[in-house]
Amino acid sequence: MEHIPVLGIILAGGKGERLSPLTKQRSKPAVPFAGKYRIVDFVLSNFINSGIYSIYVLTQFKSQSLLQHLSDGWQFSNLLKNQFIIPVPAQMRKGEQWYQGTSDAIFQNIHLLELAMPELVAVFGADHIYRMDVSSMVAYHQEKGAEGTVAALPIPISEAVRFGTMEVDQDWRILRFLEKTDNPPGIPGRPGWCLASMGNYVFSGTVLKEELQRDAADENSSHDFGKDILPWMTNNHVLYAYDFHCNVVPGEEKKNRGYWRDVGTIEAYYEANMDLKSAEPALNLHNLDWPLRTAEYHVGPTKFISDAEGHQGQAMSSIICEGCILSGCQVIDSVLGRRVNVQNGAKLNETVVMDNCRIGPGAQVRRAILDKNAVIPAGERIGYELAEDRKKYHVSETGIVVVEGRRSRIPLSPVTI
Repeated sequence: MEHIPVLGIILAGGKGERLSPLTKQRSKPAVPFAGKYRIVDFVLSNFINSGIYSIYVLTQFKSQSLLQHLSDGWQFSNLLKNQFIIPVPAQMRKGEQWYQGTSDAIFQNIHLLELAMPELVAVFGADHIYRMDVSSMVAYHQEKGAEGTVAALPIPISEAVRFGTMEVDQDWRILRFLEKTDNPPGIPGRPGWCLASMGNYVFSGTVLKEELQRDAADENSSHDFGKDILPWMTNNHVLYAYDFHCNVVPGEEKKNRGYWRDVGTIEAYYEANMDLKSAEPALNLHNLDWPLRTAEYHVGPTKFISDAEGHQGQAMSSIICEGCILSGCQVIDSVLGRRVNVQNGAKLNETVVMDNCRIGPGAQVRRAILDKNAVIPAGERIGYELAEDRKKYHVSETGIVVVEGRRSRIPLSPVTI
């Protein structure tokens, strides 16, 4: 393999337990989002748009849906050896056990670093919704003469317990890295705010390899970047924090800068989808200068048709993806994926509907998430009587009803999940 200036490694093995039941049959990066995309599409699009074309995607739990999606939508030709997107399932090179942590996932595949001999390695997670020009972070890393750079998101100190946080000096060199503390150091000159790690890193290729080997030999390590690698590196290497709010994505307005969502719970996932159908969403899906890529399927155009009584299918303040048929129904403040069939007299309100769902005549659904291939019977009412909903469906703490899909429906691709 040719020498690669920047090698991309995507950590896509997350279970996403808090997002269950959407992660019952798939890993979190494979969960559909915004109608036609998957969560993993965001980090992959960021890499490709930033000119990083050598990418390994490390998978682990319930990976079949993710692997099929990568095959359907993210395959380069093999004409150039340094342009590839290759999924790497867990190899269990250390015995019959899963990866022990984020750094162990890369260590178990350290031969990929040795093969590519990259000058720099961009290690990014696959669990979040955001746009980022990674080339700007790479340039910052090089300008600072850093051996490691951590993408940092300024957040209120009150929210710090959910994140790894950093103490930095006036030049944003990292002095300490602390994992999930409720008393983090503040940002110099910004009282009440601290720097949270986004889980995205740029490392010198040689330094990363050395640190992975050192950490692997430490029997007391949990083999995780946030818990072990970064805290140790702050005392032994030059690490800098990169301010995500300074990242400028071509085609984006200033008001959209700094958008980042952890959709790790049903509530967060639902609210992020609901924001998209507003007139001016915080995340712009229509930026042609920074396209969001995904798998495309051969489905027909969306149709709005009248039922036998002349009632017209309607959709208001909603996202409707290709292949849908809306017949004499009402869809309000909702997000519909591909090939959704909403039949006569049905009403959807504030609902996320994934691919291949069928909503029967007269059904009423509100504040719900319908997983792929879900079938709602005629006359069913969902989201109106939560006590009844809990007998048949999953209901979140705030009353969002999640309806699981049926695997017997005809899929868009060889995979139904």
